[in-house]
Formats: sequence, structure tokens, C-alpha cells
Amino acid sequence: MKEFAVYTALRILLFLASLGVVSGLWLLVAGEANLLGVFVIAFVLSGIGSYFLLNGPREALARRVDARARAAGQRFEERKAREDVD
Repeated sequence: MKEFAVYTALRILLFLASLGVVSGLWLLVAGEANLLGVFVIAFVLSGIGSYFLLNGPREALARRVDARARAAGQRFEERKAREDVD
């Protein structure tokens, strides 16, 4: 669960940083910011940035999810085998 919290927090921080940079640049250039445009651009930039910058935490989360799925599958197979014996 720790990996999920870390990755999610980093994604949120990256989005907020992108939002701040995009809105700051937009205000600097145009004098006023279109909120929808700022949110869309920040969302796209944070998504692209997370692909490159958050590869380590994403891989850790994927390994954790895979390990839990394998353990659950193994427990299921063990229960199924016990039912077959009974």
C-alpha cells in the first residue's frame, strides 16, 4: 500500500507543479489565464512528465501489485485443490 500512496502523492505533486508553471507562464504572457486551458495543458504535461520522471515509483507499484496478484492466485489454487480432495 505504501507504493500506491507514494506514487499517487508524486503524481498529484507533479500535476500541481505543472499547474503552477503553466498558469504562471500564461499569466505572464497573456495577462489573464483561461482556467480550462491551463488545466488541460497541465494535465497533459504532468502525464508526459510522469512517464519519464516517475518510472521508478511506477515500477515499484507494479511489482507490488504483481506480487499480491500472484499470492492471491496461489491461495485460490490451494483452496481449489483442497476442495478437490474433499
